[in-house]
Amino acid sequence: MKHTNFLRPLAVVLGLALGVPAQADTYNITVDKVRIDTGMFKKNGIGYNGSQTPSILHFQEGEDVVIRVKNNLRESTSIHWHGLILPFQQDGVPGISFDGIKPGETFTYRFPIEQAGTYWFHSHSGFQEPDGAYGAIVISPKGGEAVPADRDYVVQFTDKHPHSGARVFRNLKASADYYNRAQRTAQDLIEDAGAEGLKAALQDRKMWGAMRMMPTDIEDVQGFTPLINGASTQQNWTGIFKPGEKVRLRLINSSATTYFDVRVPGLKMTVVQADGNDVKPVAVDELRIAVAETYDVIVQPREAKAYSIIGESAGRTAMVRGTLAPSQGMVGPIYKMRPEPLLTMADMGGMMSGMEHSGMDRAGMDMSGMDHSGMDMSGFDMSGMDHSGHDMSSMEMSGMDQSGTDTGGMDMTSGLPVVPAEGAKGAAFYAPGSGLIPTAANGGKFLGYENLAARKPLYRDRPATREIEIRLTGNMERYIWSIDGVKYEDADPIRLKYGERVRFKFVNETMMAHPMHLHGMWTIIDTGKGPYDPVKHTVSVAPGTTLYTETEVDAPGQWAFHCHLSYHMAGGMFRKVIVEGGPS
Repeated sequence: MKHTNFLRPLAVVLGLALGVPAQADTYNITVDKVRIDTGMFKKNGIGYNGSQTPSILHFQEGEDVVIRVKNNLRESTSIHWHGLILPFQQDGVPGISFDGIKPGETFTYRFPIEQAGTYWFHSHSGFQEPDGAYGAIVISPKGGEAVPADRDYVVQFTDKHPHSGARVFRNLKASADYYNRAQRTAQDLIEDAGAEGLKAALQDRKMWGAMRMMPTDIEDVQGFTPLINGASTQQNWTGIFKPGEKVRLRLINSSATTYFDVRVPGLKMTVVQADGNDVKPVAVDELRIAVAETYDVIVQPREAKAYSIIGESAGRTAMVRGTLAPSQGMVGPIYKMRPEPLLTMADMGGMMSGMEHSGMDRAGMDMSGMDHSGMDMSGFDMSGMDHSGHDMSSMEMSGMDQSGTDTGGMDMTSGLPVVPAEGAKGAAFYAPGSGLIPTAANGGKFLGYENLAARKPLYRDRPATREIEIRLTGNMERYIWSIDGVKYEDADPIRLKYGERVRFKFVNETMMAHPMHLHGMWTIIDTGKGPYDPVKHTVSVAPGTTLYTETEVDAPGQWAFHCHLSYHMAGGMFRKVIVEGGPS
């Protein structure tokens, strides 16, 4: 990658603030077909500047950038600057902000850098992003980092699959379980029968089957090789340190579908930034990074040995290891992957109301004798479930043993449980009783949104002008994803007014987590901290939960708003947002 100021990236690596006046730098990016080698398999893909290693753009807050993007592909492309605040015409979404970049053409982006922090960029055309078209952005603040470090590394995760993105999507459309390698087996039934009793185990199977679901439906796509900065575990990306130095790790999740649980065994991670915005430092042992999120953490290795950077998929089907070491060639230890989690009825909370059941036959579904003694449904709220179309006349529930069912907090009148759940200990943004609640491998502290607080308020705290409900909906069996039950191509835009403050009520009626990304404007997560609520560009909405965010509508134009799981976005969980009006 060529640019005119070659001292800037060096200064960033050294953790220095240049303090140079605003200027216009020019950057050149080519979009190329590349051969990707994961060490496990090779495939054709797409890369920037002819490389499978993600490019890093180093900007300075206050500068005006000019970025020339040359398309060397035989198809149109685009680049979206994820998390950057810029004019909508520069946002890089074909059909919304511009027409895209045709084969052989060069498109020039021009915009001011009005923020600092860690961000990333990627194609918004087809499945080019899962095929490799992504990179990182590091913006140095004018006055230097609030929490300085001696070393500074980007740690960019992705989930590289042997199949192309287009082929993965076709296979998911043909069968949503196509990539589920954890199908329940006869051995599982034998083990469940031993633990719960045969009758209860059979009834449990019958219930999941009636919903065309399995408790293992956590990751849409398995069988991928996770990478850090384009390198697999055996290729071993390595960052160098001297014992006692503070090392800043800029974690970015550029995966198509995979959430990663990240830890550096033996070291505390102090979280200092979330989605590019400074937060009050919080020391944790592990964190979960949703697709499209970024976190900056500081670690301080004191021993002259190799430490591992571990990224373990939330579904526990894949793991990647990078290394922090005092010299090249050292290799951090590999750790055994933890057992796969299982979904519970708490994660299915909204599915019965949010999904189409046209093909579902519950006739004869017999739940007699079903024992839920091990099921924790505290806080499980089934209000709002629409059973008008469900024929449950023949569902026999007599004898159903609910003696051990904890329904504390179950609200049958006001919707799915609102998170953060009051009084919940850790992982307060999951439904009570969820099978997805993460825990740290060492039993220590696991980061949750409830632990994040803005270092400084970005906006004046004020009441929202109005509330908009966003229902996240889908049909897993047909692999259709939608908002309010309507796919993107059939939906009207969401219209906002410049200057208002909108409160979004996200109601996740599906059994999947959705990382929702609003382009062009910040998303303030309601964690109960008022002006210190964390400010992000992507917010993960856990299955079967209701979550509130607010947005200051301060960017006129047309913007994209979507789930950042590549195949959910392609499946229809996408909206155009139009901001009407503008500054006088």
